[in-house]
Amino acid sequence: MRKSIVAAGAALAALTSGVGYAKDKPTIVLVHGAFAESGSWSGVIAELEGHGYPVIAAANPLRSVAGDAASVGALVKSVPGPVVLVGHSYGGPVITDAAAGTSNVKALVYVSAFAPDVGESALGLTGKFPGSTLGDTLHTVSTSDGGTDLFVLKTKFHAQFAADVPASTAATMATTQRPVAKAALEEPTKLAAWKTIPNWWIYGSADKNIPPAAMAFMAERSKAHKAVRVEGGSHALMVSHPHEVAQIIEEAAAN
Repeated sequence: MRKSIVAAGAALAALTSGVGYAKDKPTIVLVHGAFAESGSWSGVIAELEGHGYPVIAAANPLRSVAGDAASVGALVKSVPGPVVLVGHSYGGPVITDAAAGTSNVKALVYVSAFAPDVGESALGLTGKFPGSTLGDTLHTVSTSDGGTDLFVLKTKFHAQFAADVPASTAATMATTQRPVAKAALEEPTKLAAWKTIPNWWIYGSADKNIPPAAMAFMAERSKAHKAVRVEGGSHALMVSHPHEVAQIIEEAAAN
C-alpha cells in the first residue's frame, strides 16, 4: 500500500515540471471529486491562468481518503511556495486531510464539497440533512480486490449531477466520469485542516448530491471567511459557474 501511495505521489509531482511558478502569486491546486475528473476544472483553469496564477489540476485516485490525501499531499509538498488547495465534492475530505500534513497551504477552498471533522465521513455528512437523491442514481461494480466502485448512471447524470450544464456537456461528463470506491465515502476523516487553515466556500442551492443545508452547516462550523450560495447551482458548479468559482479562489489567494 505504501509503495502505491509513494508511486502515485511521484506521478502527481511529475505534473509540476511544466508549471511556471509565479513569484507573487500562490499556486492553485485543484482536486476533483467523485464522478468527475481533472478536465472538469477547465473553465476555472482558463480564468485563473488568465489572471497569472499557476494552476495544477491533480488526479485524485478516488480510492481512500487517507491514500488520496497522501497522493495530493505529495504533490503539494513539491510546489515551491504557497498553495491554495481547492476541493470539489469528495475532494473536500481529501484536501481536509492532505493540508494538515503540509506547511505551504495558505488557504482551503471548498467547491460543492464536504469538510468533515475528525471521525466524520462523506456518506455520514450526506445523511445528516435531507435533500440528496444520489443513492437512487448509482450503479455499482464489484472490483477485483473485493470492494465496490460507484458510478452515476449515464441516463441520470444530467439531472442528478449537472442540471444547470448544457445537455451535450453533461453527456460528455457522464461518459468521462471516474468511479469512487464506496469505502472511500464511508471512511472516517482523521485530520481536519480547516480548524487551523483559513477557508472559503461556494456551493449551489440546487445541489442534489450534497444537501445545501449540509454545506451551509459545514461552512459555518469551519468559520469560513466567505461562503457563497449560487442560486440554482448544481453539484457541478465548477463547470456551470467557472467565473464565480475562480473569483472566490482568487479571493482566498489574495487574503
